[in-house]
Amino acid sequence: MEEKQEKIKKSLRYSIFDGAFYWMMVGFGESFLAAFAVFLKATNVQLGLLSSLPKLFGSFFQLFSNKLLKIFKTRKRLVCTSSFMQALMYIPIALVFFFGSFSVPILIIFVCLYWMFGVIGNPAWSSWMGDLVGDENRGDYFGNRNKIGNLTSFLSLLLAGYILQKFSTGNSMVYIGFCVIFFLAFISRMTSFFYLIKQYEPEYEFAPNANFSFMQFLKQARFRNYGLFVIYLSLMNFGVYLSAPFFTPYMLYDLNLNYATFTLITAVAMITKFAMMPVWGKLADTYGTKKVLVLAGFLMPAIPLLWIFSTSVKYLILVQVFAGFSWAGFEIASFNFIFDTTKREKRATCVAYYNVLTGFSIFVAAILGGFIVKYNSLFWSSYHLVFIISFVMRYAASFIFLRKLKEVRIVEEISSRKLLMKALTTRPSSAMVTSIMAFKRINGNIKKPSFKIKFPVRRKKQ
Repeated sequence: MEEKQEKIKKSLRYSIFDGAFYWMMVGFGESFLAAFAVFLKATNVQLGLLSSLPKLFGSFFQLFSNKLLKIFKTRKRLVCTSSFMQALMYIPIALVFFFGSFSVPILIIFVCLYWMFGVIGNPAWSSWMGDLVGDENRGDYFGNRNKIGNLTSFLSLLLAGYILQKFSTGNSMVYIGFCVIFFLAFISRMTSFFYLIKQYEPEYEFAPNANFSFMQFLKQARFRNYGLFVIYLSLMNFGVYLSAPFFTPYMLYDLNLNYATFTLITAVAMITKFAMMPVWGKLADTYGTKKVLVLAGFLMPAIPLLWIFSTSVKYLILVQVFAGFSWAGFEIASFNFIFDTTKREKRATCVAYYNVLTGFSIFVAAILGGFIVKYNSLFWSSYHLVFIISFVMRYAASFIFLRKLKEVRIVEEISSRKLLMKALTTRPSSAMVTSIMAFKRINGNIKKPSFKIKFPVRRKKQ
């Protein structure tokens, strides 16, 4: 028994390293896939496809997760194989530049494969980690794991932006910059793969009663706590991805930001998230995941609306601080709610079906958002209408479904106002102040982009 506990302890430590290098890959590579598509002259519809089609593609293949588990025999073998294949996808992604006018469609194909390999092992990984992390400290552990992951993602994002800015002296040089950061993403994922191999997997048995069809899940969803949660997140993701694919082209096209400024604005949300993850995690352990989900579920939807009020970089930095603060709570609560409301033997299947529904919602929303952007003529920026609709859809999902969810653990009672104050004051210095100070220090160490942005001239529709 002691030997098993020691293996679990080491595995949890290795999982933190795995997460750190995984998020480093995201900072170097995944965070710049949209920017790479913009560099390749992608249209808004293509950007919508790039953001949504890979998620739909990956989600669809999760329907076969149980069959893959039986083929691979163990969860660990499936997760390690999928992570290794995901790392390899950065090689063809970097080479699509040489396909000329077909480069963007081919990029979308390889990003689909990248995403498929990345998420096909997620149900197995969730089941695996559910066996390693105890119920009593799940929020604390994943809060700290995500904090470290977001820190490495933040630092790698800054370095990637710095590299791109240094290489932004011509088309060929910018391409070399993208090759460098994609190579670093490849190395990061391979290191993550190494730490996955070192982790211990508790014995796992395939329970016959754990198999239930996708249609059975859909029929029962509205009557079950987890089913309502999946419907809620599917609708929330629909609202989120109406606008999510278009923040990058909005900054690069309409606001004419350089790579350094674009990277810093993106990074501010990350540094706030990594500061707040452990805070939200401990609050979820004490007061329940539902209470944190409700609070964050009414804060986060305001984000897209805030983007339309000013083009000032300083203002957008403050918006990103708020975004990182609210998304940290929403993500940690959503992640932990899955563990709280699913049984061990059914968890992999439940996660797979959740990903299928959210993947479909993301695909439909991003495509719809792309057409709204293309044909919108109501605002000076063609992106503002999707920001407003996204705001409305996110709040609608929270208003309708959050009150229907139930907390499954016995936790302390607290009002949303007091919970918010605890989130803001749990540490001696506010995470948001930390984020702003960090931004100032970072901004002082690189060549400063101008904060004076002229009101953009409406560009030609793509």
